Amino acid sequence: MSDLDISLLDNKNPPFLKYQGQDSYFGDDPPLSEGVGYLVVLGFGALFSIFTTILVFLNQYFGAKGEITSEHFNTAGRMIKTGLTASVIVSQWTWAATLLQSSNVAWAYGVSGPFWYASGATIQVLLFGVLAINLKKVAPSAHTVAEIVNARWGTAAHLTFLFFCFCANIIVTSMLLLGGAATVEALTGVDYRLASFLIPWGVILYTASGGLQATFLASYIHTVIIFGVLITMVFLVYIKFYSSDQIYDYLEQTVSFSDTFCKAYFFDKDEGKTFFEAGSYACGPVSGNKDGSYLTMLSSDGLMFGIINIVGNFGTVFVDQSYWQSAIAARPSSAAKGYLLGGICWFAIPFSLATSLGLASTALMLPISSDEAGSGLVPPAVATELLGDAGAALILVMLFMAIVSTGSAESIAVSSLIAYDIYREYINPNASGGQILFVSRVVIVVFGLFMGCFSIVLFELGLNLGWVYLFMGVCIGSAVCPLWNMMTWKKASGPGAIVAAWTGLTLAVVGWLIAASVQSSDITVDTLGTNEVMLSGNLIAICSSGFIHFVWSMIWPQEDFDFEDLDSKITLVEEDTRGLTAEEQDPVELRRAERWITRRGYVLTFILIIVWPVLSVPAGVFTRPYFAFWVLVAIAWGFGAAITITVLPLSESSEDINRVLSGMMAAMTGKEMPQAEDPNAKLEEEEETPHKEDLAEPEPEPAAEDA
Repeated sequence: MSDLDISLLDNKNPPFLKYQGQDSYFGDDPPLSEGVGYLVVLGFGALFSIFTTILVFLNQYFGAKGEITSEHFNTAGRMIKTGLTASVIVSQWTWAATLLQSSNVAWAYGVSGPFWYASGATIQVLLFGVLAINLKKVAPSAHTVAEIVNARWGTAAHLTFLFFCFCANIIVTSMLLLGGAATVEALTGVDYRLASFLIPWGVILYTASGGLQATFLASYIHTVIIFGVLITMVFLVYIKFYSSDQIYDYLEQTVSFSDTFCKAYFFDKDEGKTFFEAGSYACGPVSGNKDGSYLTMLSSDGLMFGIINIVGNFGTVFVDQSYWQSAIAARPSSAAKGYLLGGICWFAIPFSLATSLGLASTALMLPISSDEAGSGLVPPAVATELLGDAGAALILVMLFMAIVSTGSAESIAVSSLIAYDIYREYINPNASGGQILFVSRVVIVVFGLFMGCFSIVLFELGLNLGWVYLFMGVCIGSAVCPLWNMMTWKKASGPGAIVAAWTGLTLAVVGWLIAASVQSSDITVDTLGTNEVMLSGNLIAICSSGFIHFVWSMIWPQEDFDFEDLDSKITLVEEDTRGLTAEEQDPVELRRAERWITRRGYVLTFILIIVWPVLSVPAGVFTRPYFAFWVLVAIAWGFGAAITITVLPLSESSEDINRVLSGMMAAMTGKEMPQAEDPNAKLEEEEETPHKEDLAEPEPEPAAEDA
């Protein structure tokens, strides 16, 4: 090992001399102080709580939104427009894993990692648009997905899918805190246990204060900041510091090093031995990739991850109440378009970010271990390498935006499930709006505290972000097909859905354990977390459940069911009918919207998971021009998505913004202030005003004929 010619290394070109013999990029010396960590975790939380509370108040006082009832708290008035719906979808779907795990798979598999992460988690949002518009057609009064299950299939099914919904919320929030706390500790030195406990408070305050509307307003701001940092990082990697040609050459160089060189480079002089093993650091050929290259879509492990990603993310979209809640909150005319636009814009975040930061980490051969990459430390390492402390701070802020935006959505989702599907359904069926509102706010606080403690338990068990991300499909994948069938298939059976969900989960867990035992002759956290083992559990969950529910429903279909009657079984707590007017429920417009999203959703899904990968296969190992084009697509997609998601919500809401600003100016100048127009009062006036046909004299009844 000592025969390495050190004179070949410098600090201008990778592999860098300064990192020789270093087993960790951050080590025990974080780039930022603990004070910065506390400032971001606590300061940003307080700042957004104050800011969003003010926005909600101004919108309520000067705008045309009416008072915050329990209905409004949990549905945002069912009047959210396309741009804000898309922005919220992007915000909700941008987990800590989106920013961290996507770069981890780029570090592990090369160009195929960011693509499969992005495409494998975009198609669920596109296809959920079909469910969103069906919800507007058949259950516009719903508050939760479990409420729809109860209305169609009864109590047993209701309790079954409540379990899976809670599992989805807990898994997603766990990933937020696992990735967030690990990164906060690496960048600032704040203990991960303390970070896990403090991070939820940034979510609790403004979510409990303003409900779903506050969550949506904050989500827009979070999304704009996330895209701002994303564009900055892409610009730094491919324009300011390096070019696509340089990154290409560095990636080729990384895989050209022999095992002897890698062991000599990652050599501990104090202990007199190497700490390098194949796959533990970015050095040498990539196992499972064509010619061992990072620059190819022909990657067996990358493809395996893509399949796991597709299956697992169906569960975390279709079974996660927060996505149903966004569909409930959107206008019928905006639901389909919002989900489609949100999915397309979201694609840019993992694809563009990981294509820059993830590939740069391997191109520069930074000393990031596989454990560190699995904990999500690739983006902060590269950002710190490029910009020093400023880069670390940007990633920390970006990560915190992702955590609080998704965390607030998960909190309001759990509060709705407990308030409507447990408290109102089983404890207090005659609950008033005030009681629902109180329960919702209490649950938000309790759930935040619970998740802070639960994430610490996961840390102590040795589970990191990457492990939980791969596991989610095993746990909740069996609920996907029954929920899809519930909204789209008249024959879908309730008992069949229950059997399919529980049997699918049981078979998935058994298959997962058996696969680990067969592959490694041992069952541990590490053996259960391999790609092959996770793939088996994920596929068994979704495929067995779908097969069971289909066969059961064909043999014993649900009789005498009509989608037209579904909404009549769901009642409002208060007579807050915003978003439920006849105009909003026009069946012609709803059918047109359903055709629009169905065609485009299926076509884009086919393009992203079939056409694009197939077209890249003939390229084999990318040439320099091909890679340059690939990078150009990532940059253009990132810039286009950033502009769209920033400008569209503002342009759509320009009238509301002008109304609020005018009201503020009137208040400051002492003029008469325009008060909020209560939509419910307007509806009541319309109901009391006699229509023309009501004023007409009734026609005399015909005389009865003599017997």
